[in-house]
Amino acid sequence: MRYKECLDYIRSDYYRVRGNRNVNILRMLFTTIMEEGFRYLFWFRLSNCDNILLSGVSRIFYRIIGSNLRISIQRSTKIGYGLNIAHGGPVVINASAIIGDNVDIYQYTTIGSSLFHAAEIGNNVYIGPSVCIVEDVKIGDGVTIGAGSVIVKDVEAGTTVAGNPAKVISHKEPGRLVWRRWNREWNKYNKK
Repeated sequence: MRYKECLDYIRSDYYRVRGNRNVNILRMLFTTIMEEGFRYLFWFRLSNCDNILLSGVSRIFYRIIGSNLRISIQRSTKIGYGLNIAHGGPVVINASAIIGDNVDIYQYTTIGSSLFHAAEIGNNVYIGPSVCIVEDVKIGDGVTIGAGSVIVKDVEAGTTVAGNPAKVISHKEPGRLVWRRWNREWNKYNKK
């Protein structure tokens, strides 16, 4: 991924945390001191840049910070714009997972698979604390997953689910807990 594209991803993550979309790289770097989830994502995004030197240095920071925060996300995981890892870790995401734009992930969340076919998560999804998403399920856009839920089958777009195993509890206000949504039209460097 080009360096400027990496900056768009970092800006989108920063916006989800701070609400400011026009900010320079130094200010975002300063924010990593205070925001644990953003600190991890900052170095995670840079580790995927095509600049060998920047990518190499970023991989070191991304692994050290991930180890300290107990966040495990492989560099090959497909993650959209505006990911928000609230309250740091621990968080474990299988490399085969696909995560859309504007997804909130809270502490003690696992998106796993033993067969390397993890979940596909849509846009504007809220994943509460202590959630376990198991194997090849599809989570639709605007879904809210309550704390402590275990997801073992597909979740329809615009629903709120909770429980073990998770059951639909509401169809009202899809994605209501996802604030500061990043819009891809705001990308400075990725214009086509």
